[in-house]
Amino acid sequence: MRTRVKICGLTRAQDVQAACALGADAIGLVFYPPSPRAVTIEQAQAALLNMPPFVTVTALFVNPSVDDVQAVLQALPTVSLLQFHGDESPEFCRSFGRAYIKAIPMRDDVDLQQAANRFHDALGLLVDTYKPNVPGGSGEAFDWHRVPHDLSKPIILAGGLTPDNVAAAIGQVTPFAVDVSGGVEASKGIKDAQKMADFIGAVSYAREKLALHLSAV
Repeated sequence: MRTRVKICGLTRAQDVQAACALGADAIGLVFYPPSPRAVTIEQAQAALLNMPPFVTVTALFVNPSVDDVQAVLQALPTVSLLQFHGDESPEFCRSFGRAYIKAIPMRDDVDLQQAANRFHDALGLLVDTYKPNVPGGSGEAFDWHRVPHDLSKPIILAGGLTPDNVAAAIGQVTPFAVDVSGGVEASKGIKDAQKMADFIGAVSYAREKLALHLSAV
């Protein structure tokens, strides 16, 4: 299975275009004002100019109001996936009639199958490092052994991924996708094209290595 790549926390058109040119399957825009990677609707519109086809545009929210989400959807028709990083209920997540993924912080007592059952209509669960009062983007990895291999939902692995560790992460978790933000930045919200290239290259290497392992079994 091919591991998809999402590059999140993009703020500039040149970074969006570079990510797409390098082969990212999805890009993420953060609509959470406290985040150093947050964008306004106007900034997002500018960043999405000349978007190519077949790349999923994801809008990330943390405990938004209905109006917050609706405003983004109305202004940005290229957004096709919602990502919720707060304490949103399944009813709230599905109320917009759009595909969504739900972020699950990896607390010590987390039950991912229970979360999969609760958010049964989510396209997948994004598992991220738990850090109190920090809803994602911590830049820290968690123990990948904690992710079960028999979960009923596709897993998107996030949390402290970099070009140096993503191949090992894929080998351990075999996720549907990986999500990176800080690991490919020059500074917060500003992506580094070489780091993005190195990250996507490392994912490709991990795919090939995993395919060879499976063919030898």
